[in-house]
Amino acid sequence: MKENTRPQAWLSRDECAALRGLAIMAIVLHNYCHWLGPAVKENEFTFTAAKTARLWAELAAPDALLPVHLLSYFGHYGVPVFLFLSGFGLVMKYERGAPAPAPWRFVRFHYLKLLRMMVPGFVAFAIVDAITPGSFPFRAENVVAQLLMVINLLPNPDGIIWPGPYWFFGLMMQLYVVYRLALCRRHWGWAVALVAVCWAVQAVCQPEGGLLNRLRYNCVGAMLVFCAGLLAARHLPAARLLSAGRGAWVALALCATALLLACCTAFQSWLWAPLAVVAASVGLVKALPGCALRPLSWLGGISAAMFVVHPLLRKVFIPISRRGDVYDGLLLYVVATVAVSWAFMLLINRIPKPKA
Repeated sequence: MKENTRPQAWLSRDECAALRGLAIMAIVLHNYCHWLGPAVKENEFTFTAAKTARLWAELAAPDALLPVHLLSYFGHYGVPVFLFLSGFGLVMKYERGAPAPAPWRFVRFHYLKLLRMMVPGFVAFAIVDAITPGSFPFRAENVVAQLLMVINLLPNPDGIIWPGPYWFFGLMMQLYVVYRLALCRRHWGWAVALVAVCWAVQAVCQPEGGLLNRLRYNCVGAMLVFCAGLLAARHLPAARLLSAGRGAWVALALCATALLLACCTAFQSWLWAPLAVVAASVGLVKALPGCALRPLSWLGGISAAMFVVHPLLRKVFIPISRRGDVYDGLLLYVVATVAVSWAFMLLINRIPKPKA
């Protein structure tokens, strides 16, 4: 039998799953908490200094809503963790394993993979949205654009992407195209050049401007951590990282968390904050004992279903928190999201998988 000479990855499958579990919980909780009026709002697509100033004020005089403020402000940083893992995973699959198929077949396969995941959740959300107060005025052209995963490219993405988290599908399609055409098995300089160009384009934008908002709905805003995952899979010394002790990973998590807080204070440093989030997340997961890693890994296994399901359950449970029972509604939302996501995963698994 031929010996397997594939190099060992410095992130194991269980650790990658745990990172997905950590990231999806952050996203799920963020997308609930930031809908609550009193919560500190996030700097995700644009940067507003007043939001960060309010966060510091809440930290200086904490009250019972402090967890809500923190989840609302920081929870969206689960997205960069997913982007990092996407770049990491593409390298492990197509550069350490079988070669990538031709560009058209590659893009078609990944589009169908995302569509298989999105359609059940989108249909369920549209039904729940129609029968609950505050239904969204869906337009046929926007529904088609969402199904084709090009809606991110249209004007006013804030006002036409519904449910809001589904902007991620269009972003991922763009990154798959960029990877296959420009990055797959290419010299590291291509990735660094793309990161530099995308950073420079954002750096000259107005912090609260519409142009920056549109760029960050698309691959320009995601290139930093996506390429970081790609380069980490290719070039970080696996043997040295695998031999690092738990104390080193705890130190990384703490230092990266402090760096994240520092990055949030100004527009130019905020552009690099996602790297600090990824480093803190990796350090945390690497430092966790097995008993804590397993539940996160399980959540990572249903993270795709949690992503498509949580917007419809948010609409159902958010009125409980808005009338004053903040944590009662939040707890019911989390329990229902995990339970329904598990059931949705069974449904998604019954849909035939696309062939590469």
